[in-house]
This record gives sequence, structure tokens and C-alpha cells, in this order.
Amino acid sequence: MDDAGTENIGTLVVLGATGDLTSRLLLPGLGRLLTEQPRRRIRLIGADLAPLEAEQWTGTVRASFASMEAAGPAVDHVLDHTDYLVTDASSARDLGRVLAAATGIPALYFALPPAVTAEAVGALHQVGLPAGTVLALEKPFGTDRDSAAALNRRLTSLVDEDQVFRVDHFLGKSTVLNILGLRFTNYLFEPLLNRDHVAKVEIVYDEQLGLENRAGYYDRAGAMVDMIQSHLLQVMALITMDAPPSVHAADLRTAKAEALRAVRPFAGDPVSASRRARYTAGTIGDRRLPSYIDENGVDPERGTETLAEVTLESTTWRWSGVPFVLRSGKALGAARREIAITFRQVPHLPAGLDGQLEPTVLRICLGPDAMVLELNVNGPGDPFVLDRGRLTAQFGAGRLNPYGEVLHGILERDPSLSIRAEGAEHAWEVVDRFREAWRSGTVPLEEYPAGSSGPHTWRP
Repeated sequence: MDDAGTENIGTLVVLGATGDLTSRLLLPGLGRLLTEQPRRRIRLIGADLAPLEAEQWTGTVRASFASMEAAGPAVDHVLDHTDYLVTDASSARDLGRVLAAATGIPALYFALPPAVTAEAVGALHQVGLPAGTVLALEKPFGTDRDSAAALNRRLTSLVDEDQVFRVDHFLGKSTVLNILGLRFTNYLFEPLLNRDHVAKVEIVYDEQLGLENRAGYYDRAGAMVDMIQSHLLQVMALITMDAPPSVHAADLRTAKAEALRAVRPFAGDPVSASRRARYTAGTIGDRRLPSYIDENGVDPERGTETLAEVTLESTTWRWSGVPFVLRSGKALGAARREIAITFRQVPHLPAGLDGQLEPTVLRICLGPDAMVLELNVNGPGDPFVLDRGRLTAQFGAGRLNPYGEVLHGILERDPSLSIRAEGAEHAWEVVDRFREAWRSGTVPLEEYPAGSSGPHTWRP
């Protein structure tokens, strides 16, 4: 390639290389990507404080690749061209040493907590960055709107905005990306996705898993930041945004940022539009879970929620008045991961049709990946008794897993799946309004037994 504007990444640097994120998600995603793209050639550098030997690091990379059955020339090349450098991410001297070891254009992946990431970005101001350097930051991006805005200013004083990747692996899910195709290539659906036809939209990501030894991060984030701010608001943006001129990075990111700018608590009231709770001891299948406050590393005084639900609206001509319910929780009795679009009831049911009349629902399932359209049809017995029909389409597994998609964008320097600066700030602005109400004590922190469907007060 002739210049840094078109050249791909030559070296991927992972800051925080010994963390769980790297071995469990990043490296397997890289292995999958390299298997699919055998002609790619990159150098991999792991950097962290732990005194790891180069052979140990290579063993970690090899094991992560093996977990995805990664193989081929590109995989072999990385295993032959990887190194580990003991690095203090807040040290300009250490970061300069890491960059000096890179070949070609480097991409720095910050697999670090937000506070350490902010320190590392500050240290980079004392280091000369090679032209075209990409900076990829894990969620959460900052801790509130003000910190996100401050971090944005520091980042864009280092590199151009299109060289900053605010990573959201959730947007790498093939099913989430299918929202674009579903909306903008099917005339059947797009004219109906507005306030005249849609009664409500639910974006739900409920898990049966508990804390799973993640107190160091989760107890400071909670369900609101971990899932709603970081992921589900981005899904809402894909549903509510207007059709972009193209799905290329600039157009897609602009459309998402504009959609997020229009989001607010339903009716402007963060108290009545939110609920929060945390799990107590209970049983899920054959697993007995302790109360959240008894989990290792949890500080009960923080009042961290493990289940959060907010009702939002998009203050646009298309969506005004339609409630968007975003919910995510841990240690629940059933996993529910879907986008459910409920349409309005018919204005009139002709006399003579009997049976249970329910509204049409379009479900985009996030695991297993599928689309289900639920609608009323005449029953197989009495033709005048309504029955419920379901049209199902299975989505095939994506070519890459979510982190593979994220890394593909980074290595190609294509920020389509990255969140733009103002989009990150708008998302925090929405969440901060709810968290302010929570801190004031006006929204109680309820409890629910692990393995239940949530607090009994939440049930219809």
C-alpha cells in the first residue's frame, strides 16, 4: 500500500493481555478471523504487568486458537510472530517500547478497566504515534457522560475520529446486523415500523448465569452499564434510526448517533420509567447460587443491581410515544434474548370470528439466532376460531463470531461497527438520568430469588 490512509494493520497490540477478556474472547475471535482469512499477515504483541515469559504467552495464544479449531497459514504466522512485553499501560516509556516493537501500522486494543484506559491514553500523549495508528477501546467507554466526553477529547487530540474504535462486540452479532437487512430491504416491514402501527418494542437480554467471578468489573457497573448502556441502547438505535444513504462507516455511524440523540426516558420521567433489583440465594437447574451480596468480591454497600429495566422513547416523528422497554438481568430462571416488536391490535374484529385475538409480534431472537413472526390465523378445526400461527426463519451462524467481526473491522481500519464519539456521549446521557434518580433513592432496589423470573412486583 502507498500510505497509511489505505494500508491495513501490521501489528495488533493487546493491552491487558493476561485478562479474562483476552483469552476468553479476543484471542478466539482472532483465531476464527485468521482461519477465515488465510492470506492475512499480522504481528501480535501481548502487553501487561504480569511477569509472563514469551513461551507462556505463546501457549495462551495457541490454546485460545485451539478452542476455535483455528488453523491455516495466517494462524501459523501469528504463532511464529507473537511476543509478550511486561508493560505498565500508564507508563509512556513502556508504551513507547511496545510501539517500537510493532511493525507496520499498529492497532492498540485496550482490554483494560476504564480508569486504566484513561491513564494509558494520557500516557500516549507523551509518545509519538506512528501514522494511521488505531486505538480500540473496550466498553464501558468512560463511567458517565462527562468522563466519556473528556476521554473523547483526549483521544481525538491524539488521532482522527475514524482511527478511534469504541468497541461494542454486541454489534458484531450476525443477528443484530440482520436488523439492517430486515428493515431496509423488505418493503413488508419498513413502512409498518413507526408509531402508527407499533404498540411497543422490547429489547431483552436475560441470563441464567450469575456473577461468574466478575465482581471486579460487574460490581462497579451493574446491569444498567454492563448491558443497557453498552449494548441494548445500540440495538435500539439500529431499530429507530432512519435509513442511511449506505451502510458504509460514515453514514451508518451518523445515523446511529442521530438516533441515540433522540432517546429519553419515557414521558421524561426516569423514576416511573425504571426498575432495578438484585438476586438473592436460589437455585437454577442443579446450581445453587448464593445471594449477590455474598458473592466473592462484592461490596454490599454499593447497591449494585443485577436486573435493570428502563422504558425509553425516541422523540422523533416516526417513533414518538412508542415505549421501548430495555431489560437485562442475571441469575434468572429462563434465558430470554430477543427483540420483540408488538404491533397494534386490529381496529375491529368482524362478528363471527372467535378465539383469542392477540397482536402480531415480530421476534428477532438473539440466541438461538432466528426470526419469528407470530400472527393470528384461522384454526385447523373450526375455520371461524382463531389460532396462533408462527412463521420462523433460522439465521445461519455468521462467518465470524462477534469478536471476530470486531477485529476484522479494526484490522481493516473500517469503523462501521464502532460507536462514534457523540453516540457514546448520548448513550451515557440517557443512562445518567436514570442513575441520578436511583442514587436519590426514589427508585427502590428490589430483590428476587436466583432462578425466578424477577421480583414478584414486576409480574403482570
